[in-house]
Amino acid sequence: MIKKILCVPLDPVHDVGIKIIKSELDKHGHNTHLLSPDLSMEEVVSIASREDYDFILVSRTLGYGVAELLARFVDLLDTAGVREKSKIVIGGKPITSELAAELGFDKGFGEHSTLEELIAYIEGREVKIKLSGLNREKKDFTSKYNYEFFDKEVETLLEEITDKTLKWAEGKTSSAIERAKIKEDYLLSTNEQLKSVLLKKYNELSDTVIVDANQNRKYPNGVRSVTDEELSSLKNYLQISNPVNPIEIQHNENQPAIFKFLGSGCPILDITHGKICERWGINGFLIINPSWEARYEGLIDGLLTHENDGTITSFENIKLMRELLDKSTLLTVRAHRGLNTPETVLLAGMAGADLSKINLVYGSLGAGTDPTRLAVDGIEAIKISAKYGMPFDIPGNDELSGVPAWKTLAGLLINVMIGKKLGAKAIPKPLFCYGPHIVINGLMKQNFIDYNSAKIKLLRSIADMPIWPGEPIAFMTQTEERVQSANATSYHSALAATLGADAITVASTDEAYSRGPICITSRIDSIRAITDAYRFVGDASFSTTKQCDYYTEDLRVKLISTLKTVAAKSHLAEAIYAGDLGDKEDGAYPGKFGFNSVKE
Repeated sequence: MIKKILCVPLDPVHDVGIKIIKSELDKHGHNTHLLSPDLSMEEVVSIASREDYDFILVSRTLGYGVAELLARFVDLLDTAGVREKSKIVIGGKPITSELAAELGFDKGFGEHSTLEELIAYIEGREVKIKLSGLNREKKDFTSKYNYEFFDKEVETLLEEITDKTLKWAEGKTSSAIERAKIKEDYLLSTNEQLKSVLLKKYNELSDTVIVDANQNRKYPNGVRSVTDEELSSLKNYLQISNPVNPIEIQHNENQPAIFKFLGSGCPILDITHGKICERWGINGFLIINPSWEARYEGLIDGLLTHENDGTITSFENIKLMRELLDKSTLLTVRAHRGLNTPETVLLAGMAGADLSKINLVYGSLGAGTDPTRLAVDGIEAIKISAKYGMPFDIPGNDELSGVPAWKTLAGLLINVMIGKKLGAKAIPKPLFCYGPHIVINGLMKQNFIDYNSAKIKLLRSIADMPIWPGEPIAFMTQTEERVQSANATSYHSALAATLGADAITVASTDEAYSRGPICITSRIDSIRAITDAYRFVGDASFSTTKQCDYYTEDLRVKLISTLKTVAAKSHLAEAIYAGDLGDKEDGAYPGKFGFNSVKE
């Protein structure tokens, strides 16, 4: 049935919103009349009283004293008898149904209301509104790439390096590899007697602190079990707190997916923050584990919380996070350093995680794991990643050390080729940051666009593979001022979008300077800034200068030189010991954890 509707922009100047509404009502065949925005309330009431309108739609921005003005307007309509024949509706960003009722209107439509809801109300029919749930699909940004190498010189060098390394690693094992095999059998078994035997073998390969935790529940300081009450409270909270009006960060389907860190130490807090971030559009999360996990042989079992940074990567913790985050949300688990890399990837795969994080080079430098140990363990971890169909991302290592970009990129590409050889999809993560080498050499003195763009351009010219700038973007460009930090993140996000990146990792605005737990408002700061940046840039792009072309070619020349140096060595671990992928002058030192622990 056609309705007669008066559209009233009760505002000195603003009438764009009500014009859009009128246009949509006209398309649905309704008889609408739009007033100009400069009429007084008395003039509007006079017009409204002359004819029989079914609805009077009022649009108004709120401000100081406006509520009283709107209440007076309703009183004037009452006095003129308009309320007896017309329904009075108010709309605007700050409007809520409660405020509309309080002011005397029949209905109110706010910021998150849709035109479909308004039209359904006018036509007297119900509209099915999706008030809860994300209702989105999981992104798979590896499926469109075939990992073909375009740069044959680089491909040949990488083939030589990886073939030597894989051959060298044949027949080698470690307690970590053995534990991973035991843990897989343990988790798959339903035979309690067999599980008891497997657990005993596992403990024989683990450090005392891990055995004490798993056998006697004598945990390291700050670690305890999550209580049944805590878990029950979380699930009850999530049942009544489904995401309402979820945001879509990407303005178009080609813009990068957005990942954030989780690693507060408490899986309950991680999940709570994760669910809120999902509502604001985040596509995935990285579970960051405690640094002490890397130093011990073996991992602690159970649903556990930890008072300090880093969430314990037990099977139970990962599984809980996977189950309670939305099915469309991507989950990746850090495993690229430490003495438990194969087992961590195994647990991630068996708990249903989507990706893992492995880097045989980065994890061997900067006080990390012994290069021989991590090379052997890392190769096994990549095999496990392939077995469970999990792509693995490869973080760069020049954000804190002084390792130059070409050495970092060489390390990323070596990992990509190892992944290709072993049937796993690797995702290189060039850094978008203001690292020490960049500062010392003035590489971003003129702008932050050229050098970051050069990294992406170089990688795109070498192989057909996904690219995921991290970790996080804008690192070392943020300050303690939250607005500045949000802006810095948004600029780098927009750049990544225009360069065709597949994903980016972003930090909260207080992440580098929090001096304590990350707060949810700071998480939302950066998300909203990125959402605006994506909308702002759309399908446009930034223009680089000639310096970008110079940087790209310079990086390529130095990358090839680095790969040649590595290829001259017997295997990857030897090259890392020699400093070919980061030396003392770069601030990079071969790791010591697990030294001399590889078994033939």
